[in-house]
Amino acid sequence: MAELTAAALGLVPKVLLHDHLDGGLRPATVLELAAEIGHELPAADAESLGRWFTESADSGSLVRYLETFQHTVAVMQSAENLRRVARECVEDLAADGVVYAEIRYAPEQHLEGGLTLAEVVEAVQAGFEDGQSASGRSRGRPIVVRQLLTAMRHQANSREIAELVVAYRDRGVVGFDIAGAEAGYPPTRHLDAFEYLQRENAHFTIHAGEAFGLPSIWEAIQWCGADRLGHGVRIIDDISVEPDGSVSLGRLAAYVRDKRIPLELCPHSNIQTGAAASIAEHPIGLLVQLRFRVTLNTDNRLMSGTSMSREMGALVDAFGYGLDDLQWMTVNAMKSAFLGFEERLALINSVIKPGYAALR
Repeated sequence: MAELTAAALGLVPKVLLHDHLDGGLRPATVLELAAEIGHELPAADAESLGRWFTESADSGSLVRYLETFQHTVAVMQSAENLRRVARECVEDLAADGVVYAEIRYAPEQHLEGGLTLAEVVEAVQAGFEDGQSASGRSRGRPIVVRQLLTAMRHQANSREIAELVVAYRDRGVVGFDIAGAEAGYPPTRHLDAFEYLQRENAHFTIHAGEAFGLPSIWEAIQWCGADRLGHGVRIIDDISVEPDGSVSLGRLAAYVRDKRIPLELCPHSNIQTGAAASIAEHPIGLLVQLRFRVTLNTDNRLMSGTSMSREMGALVDAFGYGLDDLQWMTVNAMKSAFLGFEERLALINSVIKPGYAALR
């Protein structure tokens, strides 16, 4: 659409709920930090390295996709490096027009350099604060960023990470997540962590319905009590479209829609991992049409070679969305954030809606 040029999309206020810290590094930063620690990389310059990440992730396999992270995680094993990566993450998001973001990562993957779990969280928080200060004051791009702490579903540390969430929830951490390969590692393996979080009135999202189907979504919601679904794209398997165009929802899909359970959809990432064949065929089109609580996200900006502007632009091109549609998804995301109610409302009424109105 004429009104939504690349320049206009860069100015659109954006809210990001599903973005991995270790999946969003700048290629140049990976090169520099890897050289300092003697970690061997598959490419020698930033452009080639960025292309390698994208091509390696573009395999149609979630397992292969996850293997690319060995290089980014390797350079995130010191407080100094974590702080730098976190700061650059915030700066990059702010430059893309993101006004609120929840960035997730697994603290247990950053202990090889001798850091404790608490020191990892504090280093990331310091970087987030650096980035927010620099973006807001010197660059005129104010942004609010919070942490989601992730436990790996194939490990047995979820209760410890859940306790870390509660310990730091007034110091930049707003929620919990589990991630990793879904097949063979159902969320119910971590019931102790989820029950603890519920007792502590803490928020959590669960990676479910990305590479695995409806049982993963059902367990995440009905057994574990997830506030949001990380991806959740396979809810489409419980929706039938008849030849005449009529649509019927199965009981699980109807429940997710009726309860307004947010879906953290990541279109380009889903194509890479085989959850969708193309943007035009991505379930997000039907899910928006059916008014599920759809939110738009990047997942891993480095591996997908993406940004929020690119994700929005792809939907504009594929489905003809305009500013009203993008605002609807942005407000959905802000309503679904783990930030306090008054802060969410303030961002919607003082930042997001005026930002879209100005573009109109």
